[in-house]
Amino acid sequence: MSNMEQERFPPRLRPERDDAAQRKRAGAGDRVLAALHYAAIVEGSDDAILSKDLNGVILSWNDGAARLFGYSADEAVGQPVTLIIPEERVDEEPAILDKIRRGEAVRHFETVRQRKNGSLIDISLTISPIKDEQGRIVGASKIARDITELSKARERQQLLLREMSHRVKNLFALSSSIVGLSARSARSVGELAESARERLAALARAHSLTFSHGVVDPTGQPATLHSLIQTIVAPFDSPTEHGRSRISISGEDVPVEGSAVASVALLVHEWATNAAKYGALSTDEGTIDVVSSVEGDSVALSWTERGGPAVSPPAGPEGFGGVLSRIAVNMQLAGEIKRDWEMKGLSIRLVVPRARLEGKAG
Repeated sequence: MSNMEQERFPPRLRPERDDAAQRKRAGAGDRVLAALHYAAIVEGSDDAILSKDLNGVILSWNDGAARLFGYSADEAVGQPVTLIIPEERVDEEPAILDKIRRGEAVRHFETVRQRKNGSLIDISLTISPIKDEQGRIVGASKIARDITELSKARERQQLLLREMSHRVKNLFALSSSIVGLSARSARSVGELAESARERLAALARAHSLTFSHGVVDPTGQPATLHSLIQTIVAPFDSPTEHGRSRISISGEDVPVEGSAVASVALLVHEWATNAAKYGALSTDEGTIDVVSSVEGDSVALSWTERGGPAVSPPAGPEGFGGVLSRIAVNMQLAGEIKRDWEMKGLSIRLVVPRARLEGKAG
């Protein structure tokens, strides 16, 4: 550039140099603005977001991490990330760090972590390498999402699938038992068909109650314990040779409402099913006495089988029927159950808080 041109364009006004400086300042400003945006996203996220170095030491800790794990940033930063890893899962960390050092990301890794108060939480982890300006891997960023409700939903789904399988198998066995029950008292093919048809229809009504949260008796009134049990056991009942009902229901009657309907129906249906397959109802003369009584703030229900084959406690691991019964009694009814495997027949005693039975307690 000539002297005359230099005079026309002083250094601060020369186009090339001025544009470069502006671009440099603009680039720096954009990077600062982007960093501020990222920081705002991280701090405002409901997910736990943290970073660590290649030794597993926590470098940053957002508010979401503080809420999820219970440690403040001051408590967590500078500590090893094993602070939130249960002892039985510490082997996961070296494997994760090895992947990060190789530049690999870990996406949607489901695991369990530990809160400050010692409780465990199901989480989904996404982990990515952090690089410096030269492109070297210097650490890792972690995003942890609480999937406790998702895990519970999966467990419920698996339980329902197992229950469906259990019920289908039982229905095939019960259909055969109902035909056998009907054949004992039928005097003609037509009478056998009609009796079996009625019992199968009653079984369908009883079976539907185990999915119901409400039921009315034939008069249109809300269900009582006796009317509910009668509906459930009707498909299994048939007169003995002497014309007596094989299943008697007596004692103090109480209302049954809300979710307790399904729980009680499920339990009684399971008892009756087992009695038809293995217990008192598997013989011609076996009987069942069902007696209810009010004992203070609780309702006791006893189920006593007599006249069937000799019984003994089931061997081997708990079957699905046992699992289902335990869930219904302990978790849904907040009750207690006891079984006595006597030589003369099975006896069951169920005790449930009356408020829970009448739908007045959660």
